[in-house]
Amino acid sequence: MAERAARRCCLGWDFSTQQVKVVAVDAELSVFYEDSVHFDRDLVEFGTQGGVHVHKDGLTVTSPVLMWVQALDVILEKMKASGFDFSQVLALSGAGQACFSVSDCPVWMDSSTAAQCRQLEAAVGGARALSRLTGSRAYERISLVSSFAASLFLGSYSPVDHSDGSGMNLLQIQDKVWSQACLGACAPRLEEKLGRPVPSCSVVGAISSYFVQRYGFPPGCKVVAFTGDNPASLAGMRLEEGDIAVSLGTSDTLFLWLQEPTPALEGHIFCNPVDPQHYMALLCFKNGSLMREKIRDESASGSWSEFSKALQSTEMGNGGNLGFYFDVMEITPEIIGRHRFSAENHEVSAFPRDVEIRALIEGQFLAKKIHAEALGYRVMPKTKILATGGASHNRDILQVLADVFGAPVYIIDTANSACVGSAYRAFHGLAAGADVPFAEIVKLAPNPRLVATPTPGASQVYEALLQRYAMLEQRILSQTRGPPE
Repeated sequence: MAERAARRCCLGWDFSTQQVKVVAVDAELSVFYEDSVHFDRDLVEFGTQGGVHVHKDGLTVTSPVLMWVQALDVILEKMKASGFDFSQVLALSGAGQACFSVSDCPVWMDSSTAAQCRQLEAAVGGARALSRLTGSRAYERISLVSSFAASLFLGSYSPVDHSDGSGMNLLQIQDKVWSQACLGACAPRLEEKLGRPVPSCSVVGAISSYFVQRYGFPPGCKVVAFTGDNPASLAGMRLEEGDIAVSLGTSDTLFLWLQEPTPALEGHIFCNPVDPQHYMALLCFKNGSLMREKIRDESASGSWSEFSKALQSTEMGNGGNLGFYFDVMEITPEIIGRHRFSAENHEVSAFPRDVEIRALIEGQFLAKKIHAEALGYRVMPKTKILATGGASHNRDILQVLADVFGAPVYIIDTANSACVGSAYRAFHGLAAGADVPFAEIVKLAPNPRLVATPTPGASQVYEALLQRYAMLEQRILSQTRGPPE
């Protein structure tokens, strides 16, 4: 207990869909305390499933706001009971899932405001115009869990930060001010209610006297602006300029560090949470691990070992054979079904088993690179790819990733990355934020581990395939929904 008491630290919070989590990170950037409150298990009186209430219309998905407040009380009491020394907390920050209002709150899964989204797009000249202005076409979100959670610690209203604010379809991401056209399309006097957005590394105030008196926080403990869960994860993974993180889970997600973004109808572009001069982008692909598992079952007798042997035994480029595997409607792009093409671009009904497996993995990574480049991403000489999620344990899959992107692949422990990233950001805010590079703040953190480097000759193989894959993708799209815009 004495050792813990001597540890000056920052707290990182994550108000996620299913739980509230906290970590304490000391000055050497070691995590020495973590805890959580799981909504379904620990707060059964709120009657949530997966942390939410799904309404009868099947579109409206909400969470009780008081549940989040109670979860915070419970977790702080657990920390107090454990002997945690709150007097050593220098600062805190946090992350929140997207979307929020009062009482019973629409969360990121909610789809009940589609009509309002289309109205917002129409008000500024269409979906593409809104994307150029705010970083994405309209999605079902406006207010933020992040600024609400920060307000709890401040005891007063917290401003919205630039990074999570740029997920609202209200912020002009280049100028970092509210768009008058978007505000006007939503509600009167909205700017007055939102307040002025602030840089993500801003100290927004000192902790409320309530927490000083009840738990023993020091009166000088700073609250650094809370941000979204995805921006906080970027901080937790310590991405740098030119880096990319690939989460290979149920859905596959790409985090990109961008200098000059090119907003498009697909994907989301945000202000960068750790560098105000740059941006980050997010791309989601629904057909991730479940699709890989289906092809494993169909073509490798359910064995990952056999799956890997197929990747090892087939050549880069797969003899020119390309495949699209979307058993559920894909987000990026909007395609469903399986489509296979020979080296001559003729659609075929089936591939040999080994070819099928390589076609799936190459196709998944070719799609990711194409759509990342559409948002302005470019591989740089210093680019690192950080792989996370279930498939990141398969070295043969990661070798294809390195070959397609032409960059080394590393793995990193991303457990609680939004929490840890929030604690890192608290240290960054303490160190004068934008005036000190974030990389300097986190230089003591554990380094990622190199697991794959590009095979010699890979770039020549995949540059040609990228162009063919993009062309065939457009062919499939035009057959299913007409020519692209």
